[in-house]
Amino acid sequence: MHSRFLLSLFLILGTSVSVFAQYTEELNSNRPGSSQGAFSVGTKVLQFEAGLNLGKEDHDLLFTETDALNIDYSVRYGVWKEALEVSIMGSFQRNNIVDTRNNNETSFSNFRSNTVGVKYLLYDPYLKKDLKGPSLTSWKANNRTQWSDLIPAVSLYAGLNVDFIEDPEGKFVNSTLNSEETIGLSPKVVLATQNNFIGGFVFVTNIYANRFTADSKQFGYVVTLTHTPTNWFSIFVENEGFKGDTYADQLFRGGAAVLITPDFQVDGSVLLNFKDTPNRTYGRIGVSYRIDRHEDDEYIEEKGKDARKAKKDKKNKNKDAKKAKKKKRKDSMDPSGDDGEDGDKL
Repeated sequence: MHSRFLLSLFLILGTSVSVFAQYTEELNSNRPGSSQGAFSVGTKVLQFEAGLNLGKEDHDLLFTETDALNIDYSVRYGVWKEALEVSIMGSFQRNNIVDTRNNNETSFSNFRSNTVGVKYLLYDPYLKKDLKGPSLTSWKANNRTQWSDLIPAVSLYAGLNVDFIEDPEGKFVNSTLNSEETIGLSPKVVLATQNNFIGGFVFVTNIYANRFTADSKQFGYVVTLTHTPTNWFSIFVENEGFKGDTYADQLFRGGAAVLITPDFQVDGSVLLNFKDTPNRTYGRIGVSYRIDRHEDDEYIEEKGKDARKAKKDKKNKNKDAKKAKKKKRKDSMDPSGDDGEDGDKL
């Protein structure tokens, strides 16, 4: 227990996941953490994320030792607007279980999850900052955290779980799925927030309700802190807590990601907890790759008083530009004007 505590302390002090953001020139992945950032991958961007997990679970009450192999995956695509993303996320797991009382060994495998969903950005506090641009008179204003930075971007994710509950031998990978049906449908909802701080720090929170119409309902949260000391390397630390009718836990993750090219990333991470029903330790490696057909950046149209004022200012600015252009054209046609060359030509 002491060594596990030191390991978790090391993760908290020293690590964080690849930066979540709106469309950027470099790939931004949800890996290697398990939270979702508030922003989409960008319109016409198709992104693939996958990982291989190897772990061990020891259950003191059931007297079992489990060796697990898990493959997780997601496909994300930005459609219609910068604010919208559609995705398919899931994982497949194989367990090899040994009963320590009689040394009896069994194994089975199944999909732990398959979820089809959409995510929409409800509020983007960085939009005005991008349009306004940096301060030209204050270096401090551009290089220190301000109160406005505490206002996060907010998005809502809604998905449908498609659970293949029973395998041919009648066993279950997920012990919370206790149904005689072979396929179960249930909703998943996630409220995601994201703060981008000065110095390459990103803080993401997810509050979720999963399978809340089924017997295996689960409610929880994920908080992820990311730091990018360079533009090609990032570290993260993450805490996930959840509670259901049959199982509750606190999970801790940490690791790093390396951007090999603007469209390709590799990552590694570990997971652990502090209970013995079961005690869980996992190692994870993964990759992210995107096919980037993104075009010009879009700015989500604002609404309300500020939007009307901005629209009016833009209209007036265009009018002034047209008047100035018309006046310049008129002056150039006047032989008595200051432009002698135009006067000679006419």
